[in-house]
Amino acid sequence: MKHLFLPTKALFVLFFAFNLGSCVKDSLDEVIEEESQEGENQQEEVSDGSAITNLVIPEDFEFETSETVAVTINDMAPDAIYTVYAYNDVQFEIQDITVVNDAGEQDSETTFESDEYNQVLFTGRPVNGVLEYMVTTPSYFSKIYIRRKEGNTFSSEIVDIVNGTATYNHSDMSGKSRQAEVSRFKSKYALGRSAQRGVQIDSLFCVNGSGQLFTVNPLNGNLTNLAAMPQGSWTAAIDQTNLYLYSIGRSRPYPLMRYDIVNDSWTTVGNVGMGGPRLDYREEDGLLYFSGNNAKIYTIDPSNGSVLSTWKINNLDVTNGGDLAFAEDGTLFLSSFGGLYRLDLDDRNVYQATRISADNLPFTPTSMTFDSNNELWLASNGGSSDLIIMDTVTGGWEYIYGPNSTSGINFGRTINDLTTLTFTDEEMEDPDTDGDGISDSNDEYPEDAEKAFEQFTPSKYGWGTVAFEDLWPFMGDYDFNDAAINYRFVAIMNSLNEVVELEINFEVTSDGAGLTNAFGIEFESIAPNQVESVTGTVLTEGYINVAPNGVEQDQNRAVVILYDNNETMLNIPTQVVVRFTTPLSIAQLGIAPFNSFLIVDRDRGREIHLPNRLRTSLGVNTVDTEGVNQDPDGNYQTDSRLPWAINIVHEFRVPKEKIPVNQAYNFFNQWATSGGAVFTDWYKDNAGYRNEGNIQ
Repeated sequence: MKHLFLPTKALFVLFFAFNLGSCVKDSLDEVIEEESQEGENQQEEVSDGSAITNLVIPEDFEFETSETVAVTINDMAPDAIYTVYAYNDVQFEIQDITVVNDAGEQDSETTFESDEYNQVLFTGRPVNGVLEYMVTTPSYFSKIYIRRKEGNTFSSEIVDIVNGTATYNHSDMSGKSRQAEVSRFKSKYALGRSAQRGVQIDSLFCVNGSGQLFTVNPLNGNLTNLAAMPQGSWTAAIDQTNLYLYSIGRSRPYPLMRYDIVNDSWTTVGNVGMGGPRLDYREEDGLLYFSGNNAKIYTIDPSNGSVLSTWKINNLDVTNGGDLAFAEDGTLFLSSFGGLYRLDLDDRNVYQATRISADNLPFTPTSMTFDSNNELWLASNGGSSDLIIMDTVTGGWEYIYGPNSTSGINFGRTINDLTTLTFTDEEMEDPDTDGDGISDSNDEYPEDAEKAFEQFTPSKYGWGTVAFEDLWPFMGDYDFNDAAINYRFVAIMNSLNEVVELEINFEVTSDGAGLTNAFGIEFESIAPNQVESVTGTVLTEGYINVAPNGVEQDQNRAVVILYDNNETMLNIPTQVVVRFTTPLSIAQLGIAPFNSFLIVDRDRGREIHLPNRLRTSLGVNTVDTEGVNQDPDGNYQTDSRLPWAINIVHEFRVPKEKIPVNQAYNFFNQWATSGGAVFTDWYKDNAGYRNEGNIQ
């Protein structure tokens, strides 16, 4: 059996736990008998000072790996939509790699990883000027990252978490001024190029390593020079809404440069810190998508150059050169010196690359872009680049302009990246299909008037884990693999930010007990009759009594038993949906994973909770149990403050059988004895953090 990864004082000897021979038990009676026989022997001092039972734990430490943060956003704009993320700017897996750049030269580039954009906490809009949420963030996150969208304009802010609160006040009017300026420019430009109302006009914007910026008219190949770049570049991407072109410099410190199309001028936004050839701008989230000469994609905030997240790419045969481009339907394509690929994001948040073009192209693609007809344009490497159109289904291609074409047009210069600006004198409408006051592009459920936004715990793409030692109130072996449950909670809200439904996504990842254990959740501020329905639970053992609405009977508060046999649920992804009778506030719903608990060996009264959480109405305090009771006060911590359950706001890989958690994770002891002040991310897979041989 196991128990928390929590350390404890020097007087604790888990001689009993380490001599059970195995955490696997046939029944609790065997445990009680062995406890009685061991008696005082459990109080012998362990000679090994590194033993988990010898750790000295601060009195008020409850082995929390997360922080509850009250987020307040003040904004009087009626249509502003916010997405909030957990944030820190720590980069990892930093390394220099040798590459061949778009000029065919051997070069050195820096690569690293960052995962902030994967830490989505919630979306919502201010109601009567205020948006308030209670969220859970990992303890090592000291900031939140706020993305604001109004119409098609994005802005962002990084806000410090101070004493469990984070507040943002929006007052910037520059976005509205820019939109007025852009609108005037677009109207003038459209009139100069077409007399037909509603006709889309494309311009191909091109950059190169020499610092040239120029446009090519795709209809006739005419070239127009624009303001020279501050630094040569292999990349270009356009924000169609605000008429900005972005480019990352080809040399250290790799500045993010912004070209103002309206005013024909450049500014430097910030330093990205790494270089590479591939870049595109995604209108749906207002972010730059960047890829170096490697099998990774990064998102970059165009307002400050911050790298927000990393996705890995599988099956990319050649990693050097090329470009990124989003098609009209949102499909992401990547070209490298090896050809064209379609990228599909799998359920593990990894892009799977599928080759489209042949592997023996007679040209080396350096760039690509989709025009308003959804045709894919590519440029080739060389002193005078060709412009090529390629079919994204068959990989067929044709030279349009350049020395290898029949057009007679030769640009006489390299095109290292390519992007499209499309003008029209008619604005695209953003409908509100379900009539809930939230436009379809901002509504997660555009055809359901009762649903609009989502809140995630621990995050949109991440998993948390609740892990248990199931011998309570006796000692275990602190490997925490008796029951481990990965979870992701999604609170679904209406347009007023009220909760109407809760999705509980979970998977049992460990069953080291040998007992038939169940897992449940209590909502401490919700009455049973406030739940309309519960669907998806797996109850097969016949001792859990459920009311018609799906909650457990005879409970003072709403309790949902997700399953009643841990072994049969192992490695089976499952979703339970809780529907509420009337919408609830975020505060009333509570903080996930709520009051989670284990029911041990079909004994409904024997509940194991996180430290200092109350048992449910059906739970029993086994103070008078036969054997050595290590929890006489019933707070689910021993006298030396070791727990029987731990919640980790990160996917947790449990130790192997009978391996205490501090022998699997190298910085657990420092974290515990400091009261959580140091190594707050001890459970991650950072270099040197884990003993992989001791982990399942």
